[in-house]
Formats: sequence, structure tokens, C-alpha cells
Amino acid sequence: MGLEKKSALLEDLIKKCGGCAVVDGGFATQLEIHGAAINDPLWSAVSLIKDPELIKRVHMEYLEAGADIVVTSSYQATIPGFLSRGLSMEESESLLQKSVKLAVEARDKFWDKVTKTSGHSYNRALVAASIGSYGAYLADGSEYSGSYGEDVTLDKLKDFHRRRIQVLVEASPDLLAFETIPNKLEAQACVELLEEENVQIPAWICFTSVDGENAPSGESFEECLEPLNKSNNICAVGINCAPPQFMDNLIRKFSKLTKKAIVVYPNSGEVWDGKAKKWLPSQCFGDAEFEMFAPKWRDLGAKLIGGCCRTTPSTIKAISRDLKRR
Repeated sequence: MGLEKKSALLEDLIKKCGGCAVVDGGFATQLEIHGAAINDPLWSAVSLIKDPELIKRVHMEYLEAGADIVVTSSYQATIPGFLSRGLSMEESESLLQKSVKLAVEARDKFWDKVTKTSGHSYNRALVAASIGSYGAYLADGSEYSGSYGEDVTLDKLKDFHRRRIQVLVEASPDLLAFETIPNKLEAQACVELLEEENVQIPAWICFTSVDGENAPSGESFEECLEPLNKSNNICAVGINCAPPQFMDNLIRKFSKLTKKAIVVYPNSGEVWDGKAKKWLPSQCFGDAEFEMFAPKWRDLGAKLIGGCCRTTPSTIKAISRDLKRR
């Protein structure tokens, strides 16, 4: 299936959902709720090694909550990260592929079950392979600063992402999801890689923001979106893992800057201290606030809405319930 047909899958899903599809929520958050120990440089990806069945269980919980798109557990799964744990190249690549396989198996099992039930309100979900930023691999919080240093060039970023993208594409997800991209340089690297590798799977690229106005690097989103708007590989652009209080302004801003579909999946509003590796007390949204604001974000122009860190299946259920009610 070529790029155009794959892109049509997302377009058709958005139409079936009445103009706005639901992305799942915080994966690591739900793993921790089930008792997974993920305080690890690999973060949620450590469960690919230790407890793959739990990963499938979490996917199922988000599908049951009404997610139309499930994002794989590969956000912090990188070949260098696995190699540093003593795994072989073959084992590392197998784990990346497993992240897609587990999500597809969960999606297919869930869809097989609901299609036997008359009157259900679910859609057959799409699987998006998560590709975390270079900063996520560093595990030093730099995805929230955009400060990679002068030695991190366009070519270095392409070299970092290349094999992971190749392996994930071989696993045949429906979409690729580049997440928490902090600067224009990495966004451009991702776009160029998709073209160089002739990737026939559509992708979205999500930046994050620490001020509600710009990328973490300080670059304007007008600058950051420039290479994305020119790419046929990019089907959607947006924001993930930023406070929900920023979404109104950012959706308005993106609506003026792009004709791509807009995707937003904010965190709960709690602040992550990347150096101390802990959540800081702050103003945050609960399920009721997400339920109230999701229709507003849709009306402002978002075509894909979900949750990131510290959101749960109950959050996604609230978002799905309200979007599908109106």
C-alpha cells in the first residue's frame, strides 16, 4: 500500500469520527499504575524487555476507552539504548519491531471482539509507531530545552534516527509518530530521512513547548513548520507533552501556519524535572477538564486529540465520550 493510500486511512478515520479522532494517553503512566518499574534510561521501553504482555494490556485498556489511534511503546526505544544494555543489534531491532507487533495484536484482538457486538461505537484503530526525539534518548530533559549542543548536526540526527525508522517501517505500522521534537533542526532531519528512505508510511511530527508560544529551542513554530509544510510524507503536525493550558493558543497558531491536520495530546499539566527525574507540583487538568476542553480544541481546528504523560484510560474515555457525543 503506497503513501497516498496509507494517508487516506487517517483521513477516512477522521471522517468516521466526525472530524476529530482520539489518540490514546500516557503509556508510561499506565505502566506505572500496573506496578511496572520504569525509572530507567529506557523508560517505558524497558517493558519491551521485562513484560511485553503488560504493554499489550495497556494498549487494550486504551482501545476500550475509545482510542482511535494507539501509539507504540517505542518512544524511548533506540538501538544505541538497547546496545548499551548489552543486547545485540539483532535483539535491539527485534524489540523495536515487537513494539509495533504488540500494538497491532492488541488492535486486531480488540477489533475482532467488538465486531461481534452489535451497536458498538468503536472504530478500527490505527497503530502509530512512536519515534522519540534525540533528547528523549539522552534522557537528560533536553527534549524540553532543544539544546543539543553545537556538535549535533543535521547529519548526526539523521544518522541517529535512520536505522530505527527503517526497522519500524519494516514492521508495517499505519503511521509514524515523531514526538517531543524540540527544534527545527530535528524536524528537518526527520523530514529529509523520510524522503531519503522513500518511506511509504505517513507520519506526524509533534513538537513540545515550554512557554505556549514557541518550540523549546526558542524558534518560532513558523520556522519549525516550514520544512514540514513542504513534505508529502507529513500528514499531521502538532504538539504533545505540553501543558493543556497552552493548547488553545497553539491550535490557533498552527491553524494559521499549516494546512496539515493538527494533532494535540497534552500532558496533565504537571511539570517534569528532567534532571531530578520527578514530577513537580503544578496546576493540572483532571478528566473533567479534558472532557470539557476537548470539544473546544476540536472546534479550534484540532483533528486528532489525546493525552500524554500523567493521563490515563479514564482521561481518554472522557475525551472520547465528549467528542462522540457532539
